[in-house]
Amino acid sequence: MSHPAPAPLSSWLERLACPRCHRPLELVERSLRCAERHSFDIARAGYVSLLTGAPATSGDDDDMARARDSFLATGAYAPLRDAIAELAPRSARRILDIGGGTGYYLAGLLDQLPAAQGLGVDTSVRALRFAARAHPRAAAASWDVFTRFPLRDAAADLVLDVFAPRNPEQFARVLEPGGHLLVVRPDADHLSQLRAQVPGMVGVDPRKEERLHAALDPLFTTVRTVPVRFEISLDAAKAQDLVAMTPSARHVSEDQLRQLLTGTREVTVSVRASLHRRR
Repeated sequence: MSHPAPAPLSSWLERLACPRCHRPLELVERSLRCAERHSFDIARAGYVSLLTGAPATSGDDDDMARARDSFLATGAYAPLRDAIAELAPRSARRILDIGGGTGYYLAGLLDQLPAAQGLGVDTSVRALRFAARAHPRAAAASWDVFTRFPLRDAAADLVLDVFAPRNPEQFARVLEPGGHLLVVRPDADHLSQLRAQVPGMVGVDPRKEERLHAALDPLFTTVRTVPVRFEISLDAAKAQDLVAMTPSARHVSEDQLRQLLTGTREVTVSVRASLHRRR
């Protein structure tokens, strides 16, 4: 028996485009299809894969996605989610969340914007299963963020990028004129106490801000930048999940984490959030 497409995904249908030929997509049973007969199935979990066969160049594995869901469910990063919602324009109605993982930040934003619809994008199947049920107005899809997005021009008015890869040219293309980009990235001392305990953790590029502005300035005007800094208390399990949900997980084994992270510690969350307007 065929199941109807999720309502949040249907609300984005007229803005989606075939990732192969860029033609409009239409819903045919449980698939999205274009006039060239390219077809993309909607998974039982509610997300649609718009990958074109080539493996994506980034993405969390199952363990990282589960760790992310477990850690964020504790509310430890709620101050960051609140800061994102405060910085986002109240006028946003179509929110594209790039590398959105389990949909935690998008769901928080949709809670504050009752007229908005969201679309969370990730390449992790496990993360997409979480994202597809993160919020009643959040759809979920997969595509490679380093390729042309399967969206029509001016399809969104806010792009959200939290600790995620960036594709400024595509961000600008899919934003409507005057649309906004909201970027969150770590400061140099982000999670410094954990980095001191876990030598294998990935460090923060000291030129991150310089590189970010070099990439965005030709296409975007910076509206506002705010530091977000707070302390969190982590027991061993939370600390292990926090490391395991980041790219550092590829450099440190579970056994190493269990050995290195025992007891409870205070950890500094230090990030920078900025809002940019499409030129």
